[in-house]
Amino acid sequence: MSTASLDRKTILDTDPWLEENVAAIIHRHDLFRNWKNKLEETEGGYDSFTQGYKKFGLNVLPDKSVVYREWAPNVKEAVLTGDFNEWSRDSHPMQRNEFGVWSITVPPTSDGKVAIPHDSKLKISMVTPSGERIERLPAWITRVTQDLSVSEVYDARFWNPPEEEKHKFKHAKPPQPRSVRIYEAHVGISTSEYRVGTYKEFTSYMLPRIKDLGYNTIQLMAIMEHAYYASFGYQVTSFFAASSRYGTPEDLKELVDTAHGMGITVLLDIVHSHACNNVLDGLNQFDGTDHQYFHEGSRGRHELWDSRLFNYGHHEVLRFLMSNLRYWIEEYQFDGFRFDGVTSMMYKHHGIGTGFSGGYNEYFGDTVDLEALVYLMLANDSMHELYPQCITIAEDVSGMPLLCIPVSKGGVGFDYRLSMAIPDMWIKLLKHKRDDEWDLSNIALVGDKTLAFWLMDKEMYTNMSDLTEYTPVIARGIALHKMIRLLVHSLGGEGYLNFEGNEFGHPEWLDFPREGNENSFHYARRQWNVVDDPLLRYRYLNEFDKAMNHLEDKYGWLAAPQAYVSLKNEVDKVIVYERAGLVFVFNFHPTNSFLDYRIGVQEPGEYHIALSSDEKRFGGFDNIDINSKFFTTPMEWNNRKNWTHVYVPSRTCIVLAKV
Repeated sequence: MSTASLDRKTILDTDPWLEENVAAIIHRHDLFRNWKNKLEETEGGYDSFTQGYKKFGLNVLPDKSVVYREWAPNVKEAVLTGDFNEWSRDSHPMQRNEFGVWSITVPPTSDGKVAIPHDSKLKISMVTPSGERIERLPAWITRVTQDLSVSEVYDARFWNPPEEEKHKFKHAKPPQPRSVRIYEAHVGISTSEYRVGTYKEFTSYMLPRIKDLGYNTIQLMAIMEHAYYASFGYQVTSFFAASSRYGTPEDLKELVDTAHGMGITVLLDIVHSHACNNVLDGLNQFDGTDHQYFHEGSRGRHELWDSRLFNYGHHEVLRFLMSNLRYWIEEYQFDGFRFDGVTSMMYKHHGIGTGFSGGYNEYFGDTVDLEALVYLMLANDSMHELYPQCITIAEDVSGMPLLCIPVSKGGVGFDYRLSMAIPDMWIKLLKHKRDDEWDLSNIALVGDKTLAFWLMDKEMYTNMSDLTEYTPVIARGIALHKMIRLLVHSLGGEGYLNFEGNEFGHPEWLDFPREGNENSFHYARRQWNVVDDPLLRYRYLNEFDKAMNHLEDKYGWLAAPQAYVSLKNEVDKVIVYERAGLVFVFNFHPTNSFLDYRIGVQEPGEYHIALSSDEKRFGGFDNIDINSKFFTTPMEWNNRKNWTHVYVPSRTCIVLAKV
């Protein structure tokens, strides 16, 4: 059944300001429709097309034979070689079909067992038209390992553990959360020790910590196998392989399954914006050409990332990428994806040297990469059609219109956009402005030091103990750290994301082992010891983060309509807004406290304090009586129907809820 065309009214009902760009939006939707209809006609639709991993790569059949298929249109010979045949380049030749797909069936042993041993090494050996022999790791391989004592190049392994060693999923996926409170984590750095952390350690130690903090979603970074640890996972070599640095595929499945048992949704940081340019253990020049999976020439290379860029207009590339999405959902039970580098994908300039002012002319026209944009539409549409509960998040700094609108309405189809501009704004403020210079009107609209380090800097090394002086720098840092987090959480959008460690003001920065730091793990770990120490002040920030998340869980402000900001007082440095029936009051003034401060409140009645950053357990001074009651007066104030008086000390925030 063909996909319905898009009409002008549907677009303008979503955003009337798109009047001049309707033709461009309909054009890109037509391109999407053409692809979707083609896949329906030639492949049987999304369901069949996105199961490429069951056809390509190595698959064990019920009779214990192994079928291996690989798309390599340029080569004239192909052979499967490995430990199982003593690396023979002759014994297991592959056959080619008319589409450039090579295949071989390896029969079972005489006693009915799989002929390729579990976890044994293998490669595909090919001969190009020029006669050159090239050897590669299978593109769809699900397990690769690296032995740095031998070589930096990865080895492909045939992952087929005995039935009793395979992880059996026990827990159903949790329902899609009403509000997403995301804990962004990197398994490797989730240890205090000077080494790479493991999946099993994350399952045992991190999942309970995340659950206790009130996060309902985890976003895992650097899972897809990447050659260079310091790339933070963004130089992917094997797209179907879970990184072996942290353990086995079964260990990762156990992690996801355990999280589901705790009611936690798990998202994968998916990297389809580019690929590592490694040849021996990556996709680059897989069949001897530079244009198999990627565009040839400069269009196929990212000049800043030193990586290859996919040809999203090619049928087999779409199969590879869309099947990759389905693979992670089916095989590992991930609940959705954060798409990395979406800005780079959507524009031919990749966002390099480009500032986006918000003018709609910046998002349409010749600068847009329609092939990549259509791929994102296909990816979102297919995953949401096959898995209605699937969550997709776009990492985009451009502000592309309709990014988070369903494809059927002319959008790109994401559920959320990761707004990088908000954290960037705070870092700029803390770098360049004194507190009394902050522009509240800007605040309410919206590999560096951590937020806490910008606030407290070197005093984090000397004055974070309760046994030391509560210096002005530390008091300011702890106060603002809490306020900034709550303001972003409640005013920033429809979801909240925290990078692991920021919940307690993690000291120092993040830096992976590399030649420039003598391969040190000092900054490539999380210092859980400082938050778990009852004498250190980090626990105050951690407790506030926990209280903030649990309060959101109770009232659901992230899922509520956008806040109404009733006050942005530049002199008093006070912000007041309402959302989800709660009243948020922030006093950012560095010295002034306000007694009987009048604020507007829409709903009449009696209010109490649901959260106060001034509580002792949060590192405050207990100047605010949390048992206080607030009664509204039916008189308009700041465009609200009622008012009440509150006490807001300097650098504190309170949240009021109706009794």
